[in-house]
Amino acid sequence: MFGLDKKDTGLLLIVAALVAFAPILLNPFPEGSALAQFNAGYPDLMQRFVIFGIFAIGFNILFGLTGYLSFGHAAFLGVGSYAGVWMLKLLTINVIPAIIMSTVVAGLFSILIGYISLRRSGIYFSILTLAFAQMSFALAASVLTPITGGETGLQTGLNDPRIFPEFLGGGATSGGNIPAPELFGLEMRASYELSVGGWLWTFNAGYYVCAIIMLVAFYISIRIFRSPFGMMLRAIKSNQRRLNYTGLNTKPYMLACFVISGMYAGLAGGLMVSMDPLAGAERMQWTASGEVVLMTILGGVGTLIGPVLGAGMIKYFENIFSKINDNLLHQWFAFMPDGMEDFVVAIIHPFIGKGWHLTLGLMFMLVVIFLPGGLVEGGQRLGSVFKRKKKADSSIHSSTAN
Repeated sequence: MFGLDKKDTGLLLIVAALVAFAPILLNPFPEGSALAQFNAGYPDLMQRFVIFGIFAIGFNILFGLTGYLSFGHAAFLGVGSYAGVWMLKLLTINVIPAIIMSTVVAGLFSILIGYISLRRSGIYFSILTLAFAQMSFALAASVLTPITGGETGLQTGLNDPRIFPEFLGGGATSGGNIPAPELFGLEMRASYELSVGGWLWTFNAGYYVCAIIMLVAFYISIRIFRSPFGMMLRAIKSNQRRLNYTGLNTKPYMLACFVISGMYAGLAGGLMVSMDPLAGAERMQWTASGEVVLMTILGGVGTLIGPVLGAGMIKYFENIFSKINDNLLHQWFAFMPDGMEDFVVAIIHPFIGKGWHLTLGLMFMLVVIFLPGGLVEGGQRLGSVFKRKKKADSSIHSSTAN
């Protein structure tokens, strides 16, 4: 299907099913119960799942295929966000031009950074990308304030001089001074009801727009991984020096890979402002670049579905652990004696709320130590265990039959 083999088609269908049924799968606990805290099926969070999934997929094309570790990929995310907001301000509130322009501008910016950074490899390449990202952050936060809005960020307004305000159904606004981005008259932040076969289905327009784009991005990444271009990138990762000795110039391949990866990041930035029309310099900070590195490693570097799983895992736990507070912990452990309850809460307190990054760090350590291949390797291990058990059961049945 779509030029993919049976295995890749199955993988694409699995991702499509997870995305389609995420609103149900992420709300398994009834509201009002003690476990309702772990529900995550609301639109804003699900949009972050798929948007950061796109970001991680693009980063994995660079890091997973070539082994070049970029510490500055957030620069393309930020540039794409600013480009998207300017499209919403100057052209139309419809999100299509914003998404396209975000991807294009990030691609052009990645050509510049990639042309310089790819003159070095290894840790020197990583430091160069980090330096460019930090310079971009500094420029956005202070020097380019008229363009970026400085530390307060860049935001759309009702009085923006849009050239085509009614383009593709644009023109609707939300309350206040912030117009709502939309697509063909559907507000990206609004939920709609649709009757299908007697069933009333509530869907969030923004989430499914992002989800469809993520599926397309995932499909393109599969084609890149299976293409001759992808094989060449793997050869570069294996032994770039040997390829250079054969007379093959690897720089065009590396630059093309870097630009593709940057365009994925720009696409993610464009989708961010399509859901919430605000761009800030903090999206270019080194912490944002480090986050996508964690997503890729936790999911599985060089795998197809790994970055998507890693992005979903980090954003899910960020949402859950950052919302837990001491009052909620006291409710959970109220069955314990007072002294024991206070002791348990004091032990858990550093790992929740603002300290959830400590939990993330421990998770990262455990995955790197016990599952170097990330969540994908964990799934493969579980699958092999079930396969061995199935073979053992079948051998027992055959022996008893004989």
